[in-house]
Amino acid sequence: MPDVYQIMRDAELSKAFDVWSGYLNARTGEDPEARARLRSALDAAREAAAADDPASARALVAEMYDAAREADLPWAPLPPDPCTADRQARDYAKDGLREVLPIHLRDELDTIALFLSVTGRRLRAAPNLDTATRRDILYITARAGMALDLAHPTAARRELERLKAIARRCGVEP
Repeated sequence: MPDVYQIMRDAELSKAFDVWSGYLNARTGEDPEARARLRSALDAAREAAAADDPASARALVAEMYDAAREADLPWAPLPPDPCTADRQARDYAKDGLREVLPIHLRDELDTIALFLSVTGRRLRAAPNLDTATRRDILYITARAGMALDLAHPTAARRELERLKAIARRCGVEP
């Protein structure tokens, strides 16, 4: 079984590289010296990643966000919030996972994701849900998403069953 967590971490780094490359290739009219330092840091981060030193690459990317803020570059990328970073990494990792996961596992994960989506959407549309139930729905959906991200169908199925139990309790067809 491939290391899905590592694929996700690599996807985070790839996304950051693409965001910074796009910014540095754009003609923004900002301080050329600051942009040159950022380009040098991006090159160093890519070299570190290529040399199988992702920790150094991540540290360099984090320093780039700080350097851009300190240089007051208005068009520079901002560090994404955790939810956005996860969503972007998942988007990038999809292709990598498709290449390494067996077809039967991909199909199983896709089926679970579909049922989670439908059940979650029906629950969110249900009238008169109390705050605690809505919080439970969000929590369970997030746990199931994490299990899917890590290609763990047993855990994802368990969370789907928990979501279906809430749906039945609320009188919503799962």
